[in-house]
This record gives sequence, structure tokens and C-alpha cells, in this order.
Amino acid sequence: MILTVTLNTALDLTYGVPELVPHASHRVSDVAERPGGKGLNVARVLSALGHETVVTGFAGGATGTVLRTLLAELSPRAAISADATSAPGGASGAAPASGAGDTPAPTPGFDSSPAPITDALVTVAGSTRRTIAVVDRATGDTTQLNEPGPLISADEWSAFLARYEELLAGADAVALCGSLPPGIHVGAYAELIRPARAADVPVFLDTSGEPLRRGIAARPDLIKPNADELAQLTGSRDPLRATRDARRRGAHTVVASLGPDGMLAVTPVGAWQASPPARVPGNPTGAGDSAVAGLLSGLVEGLSWPDRLRRAVALSTATVLSPTAGDFDRAAYEELLPRVGVEERTTAA
Repeated sequence: MILTVTLNTALDLTYGVPELVPHASHRVSDVAERPGGKGLNVARVLSALGHETVVTGFAGGATGTVLRTLLAELSPRAAISADATSAPGGASGAAPASGAGDTPAPTPGFDSSPAPITDALVTVAGSTRRTIAVVDRATGDTTQLNEPGPLISADEWSAFLARYEELLAGADAVALCGSLPPGIHVGAYAELIRPARAADVPVFLDTSGEPLRRGIAARPDLIKPNADELAQLTGSRDPLRATRDARRRGAHTVVASLGPDGMLAVTPVGAWQASPPARVPGNPTGAGDSAVAGLLSGLVEGLSWPDRLRRAVALSTATVLSPTAGDFDRAAYEELLPRVGVEERTTAA
């Protein structure tokens, strides 16, 4: 089981408009809504790849009810009450391997129904936020509007911590994803990394700003900043130099998202850069979350680093090609996977 943590869950709304014109009224041509927040997006892709996933974090108010209803529809067999006290049992997947490989990994999970997604969200008094993506169908450009999220009380945070430690007992890996809602201290991710490391559960941190800076000091197994987040963390715009510096600050492995140029991974056993076969137009919303799912699934399956990066880049690119924000085009993924190029990089200073 893979555990994803989304402290600031969201109800994601995507509006399609024929053309987005500033200072004008628009008729929306199509609407999609789905449970969102980075960790829930990751879980949705992991489910499609055949990996059982548990999602935790906070949900509340009328928006939280809609989110949980939509989440249950994704995996009705697995949805449980947020007030359940027992952790899901069962662990699957091989231990991670660290060697290089040249043969692309097979595409998992597409010959059967998606794997279960279990709802282990903690109910809070405040209302879950909404995010609104407005997609200009004429250009493919997206304008994103993100609400701040509910105010989390000290008692709600304590309840979450208890739930989190229970869930760690059945996890093969944990991903800590996204922004922090109001009321949560900036060192929250560092606080969550420590029990995961104590339980010997690989922990993946995907956030930015001060929560990333504080979290990296707790020595997560992997972080995945984009180029801007990496520059903000290290002060360097050179991806290889900045990635090495981020490792020195505490991260065991750093995978930098370089947008259309792919991904750069600096690990204890080597460094590789993976690139898509061509630049593609489309909606990048959720592409980074798909990349996280690719890296997580590769970890628990024991894939080599080159194969993990191939999967992550193929999934990310297939997400850009999807007409709906946060989904990925399965046919495009299967076609792209063997065509992603991976090059070994030197880490010499």
C-alpha cells in the first residue's frame, strides 16, 4: 500500500471556454469536477497503474462532502469512514532497487480495473477549498485560481497525527504533498518525516517554499522540486548544481522537474536525466503529480532509476496531452514510455 498525505485537499473544478478574454463574460463550454490536491491526484494515477493507495489529510464542510463522494466513486470498494480507527493492512511491492537499467519497464495496471483508493481523511470543521482551472480551448493555456483552505485547529492536527502514525504501519511508501492549510505550522512536513523514517517507510516530499526548506532538514528519502522551487531553495539556476546542493541540505535523492526538458535525478548511486521525445502542447495542470506517481510506483516495484524516470516523464507528458486537468492519456503514455530518452550525468563539482 502507498500512503499519500494531502493536508490541503481541494475540489478541483475545470472550466473550458472557447477563448479566454480579460475583462469579458464567458460561456463555459464544459465543466469537470474531481477530488483534488496534489496527494489525491497522485493517488488517482497510482490507482490507474494498479497500486492500492490510501489517502489522508483533511476534509470538511459541504465542499469536503462532495470531494469524498467523488473519491468514493473512484473506488467504491475501498472507501471507509474518516472516523475509522484501524489502519489498512497488507503491504505489497518489492524493495527498491538502485542499479541502472536499459530496458523500459512494462506498462502495469491497464489490463484490469483500477486498484482501490481508500479514504482515510480526517474530518474538520472548516470547509475544504476549491481550485478552479480555466482552460482556453483556442490556445490550450490554463489560468489557475486556488483558494487557501480551511483553518486547522490544534485538536484537528493532533487527530491527524494519530491517524497518520496508524497508517504508516501498513505503508510501503508515503508521499507528503502540496501546500499547508491555515493553522498548520511551517515545520509540519518535518514533523511527519521523522516517524516515517523511524518506521523505515520511504518518504517522498513534494512541496515548496519554507515547508520544503524545513522539511528537507528532516532528511526525506526523495524530494521533487521544479526549477523555480529548486532555485528558491538553493539560490542556483543551474539544475545540476542546485540538485547537488539540495542533497547536501538533507534530501537523500533529488529529482528536479525541468518542464518540457524532462527530469534530472541525483541519487546516492548516480545521476540521470530523462527527456520526452518531443515537446508537446497542452494543459500542464497535474503533470507534476503524475510524475510523482511514476516515481512512487517505480520505487515500490523495485525499478532501476532510469526506468523510474522513464515512467515519470511518460506519465507527465501524457498528462499534458489529456483534455482534462490532472488526468493522463493512457494511449499516449504507452506510446511514449519506450521513447523517453535517459542519459547518465556526471555529478562531479
